[in-house]
Amino acid sequence: MIKRILLHFAARVLTAGLSFAVVWLTARYLGAAGRGQVSLFFTDTAALVLVAGLVGGSSLIYLVPRRNAWHLLLPAYAWGAVVSVAGAATVALLRPVTLPYALHLAGIALVQILLSVNVFLLLGRQRERAYNALTTAQAALLAGALALAFGPLRWPSITAYYYANYLACGLPWLISLVLLLRLPDARGGRWARRRVVGRELARHSRGAHFANLLSFANYRFGYYAVAYLADARALGILSVGVALAEAVWLIPRSTALIQYVALVNAADKRGQTHAALRGSRLTLLATAGAVLVLAAVPGTWLAAIFGPDFGAAHGVILALAPGILLAGAGMQASTYFGALGRYGVNNRAGLLGLVVTVPLCLLLVPRLGMVGAALGMSASYAASVAYLFRHYRQATGATWADLLPGPGDARWLLLRARANRRAADHPPVKAN
Repeated sequence: MIKRILLHFAARVLTAGLSFAVVWLTARYLGAAGRGQVSLFFTDTAALVLVAGLVGGSSLIYLVPRRNAWHLLLPAYAWGAVVSVAGAATVALLRPVTLPYALHLAGIALVQILLSVNVFLLLGRQRERAYNALTTAQAALLAGALALAFGPLRWPSITAYYYANYLACGLPWLISLVLLLRLPDARGGRWARRRVVGRELARHSRGAHFANLLSFANYRFGYYAVAYLADARALGILSVGVALAEAVWLIPRSTALIQYVALVNAADKRGQTHAALRGSRLTLLATAGAVLVLAAVPGTWLAAIFGPDFGAAHGVILALAPGILLAGAGMQASTYFGALGRYGVNNRAGLLGLVVTVPLCLLLVPRLGMVGAALGMSASYAASVAYLFRHYRQATGATWADLLPGPGDARWLLLRARANRRAADHPPVKAN
């Protein structure tokens, strides 16, 4: 388990580094207002991808070990096509956007949805290396295409960002399709069976994915509040601060995703959970360290890296830091309830967070701008995690000592580091 987590974490670190490059490129070449436009488009796209998860999403990981992958893929693809077109049209009706914006939103959302369906199916079959390679390739292609467009091609515009996304999602999608074709699943089958599996997918996804939709609303309602109550420049600065702060989540997300796959495939769910508690405590310890390091980065460094407008992102990071740590701690509990199919707990936690963040953002953004949005997001995370931890402890019988890192975990890390160093200094001698 630890080895799998470390491999997945290494892939996440690389992906996070490439995502950081995208944030830097768009901030540096497009400025705060341009970065705000990119953030709003990215948020719209992510919202459509999440809605598409109502027939698909992480439930594909849950169902594909037990069902034919092609019976799951077809309804997920069909629903994704409907969501991408209808969703882009809805955005155009609700907000004054240009026709190219709406068309690119539909196209990019569709390619992202198709790619996410494929990689979830591969991950559910425990093709973790393929999953890591594809997600890393997506980030690398996006960063590389933007660097080429903004640099040698001298094309620093939002349009270049659109076409870079087509490349970054389209090529990995084709590769993932080839990998799916190599699975032993029969690509035929009776339509009656396909309909049964499609209905099962929709039923599981609605319960499982509603929590993801609520989480997205908690994470990104502040973006829309700043876009409407402030301006694109403030949104651009907020997005940089949020991107840096949420990069810390690659630590708990790596652990949570591997544990989710292990729980879904484990016969003894409770035993698997308790076996992973040490890894969860170490993850929380590492997350706390990363939050402290990020909070210590001065605003002058941010201005030097991203541009003079972005020094103000330091205030956003400080406001977000407590919530980022708490949300990272809650990912273990959320994973546990998702793997057991107890979606109601996650849904209620997300709903509680939304009840907190909406009024706070509407109250604080007109007064404090982007920092007010960050404070509202932090309060939302705190409320959700408090609810999750209460039910997680009741469900597992875990004590606070089981959940929170302590001196014993630090000693264990030290002993492991010493053992690894001795092994490196004195490798075993092979017999001739």
